[in-house]
Amino acid sequence: MEEEKKLKVLISEEELNARIKELAKQIYEDYHGQEITFICILKGSIFFTVELAKRIPSDINFEFIRVSSYHGENSTGVIKMKVDLQGDIKGKDVIIIEDIVDTGRTLSYLKEYLKSKEPKSLKVCSLLDKKERRVCEMEADYVGFDIPDKFVLGYGLDVDEKYRNLPYIGYYDNV
Repeated sequence: MEEEKKLKVLISEEELNARIKELAKQIYEDYHGQEITFICILKGSIFFTVELAKRIPSDINFEFIRVSSYHGENSTGVIKMKVDLQGDIKGKDVIIIEDIVDTGRTLSYLKEYLKSKEPKSLKVCSLLDKKERRVCEMEADYVGFDIPDKFVLGYGLDVDEKYRNLPYIGYYDNV
């Protein structure tokens, strides 16, 4: 992780913790303490999912799904299902937990796919939103931070499986 020194901090660990606490409070209030099913999009959303869930004092069920549309720093535009849900979400209040909404392709695909499973409700919570890169209409119901069009790393986000474990969101300064 020697290259870490070249990374600039976009969102600090303290800022992440404060905003996640606010999102948890909002979700708890919106669901009135009812049971929620979180669908964590692997691998990038794992840190966010865990930290968000720890701050919600109601029952949370966890499901995991893994899709991919990236190779290195570039979106391929092709969404591949790598790991499907193991449990049934029919009749449940479901929140898709995403690390970043970028082009919107992956979440558009997932929302349509998950609607076919007949949840009671389906919302999206994304830690980061990069609206400048949107190519299809997609808005998250809960957003941690709007960010500029920079390739970000850390807190679950990676490039070729590296940098996920950084406790902050960083980016390379291409100067």
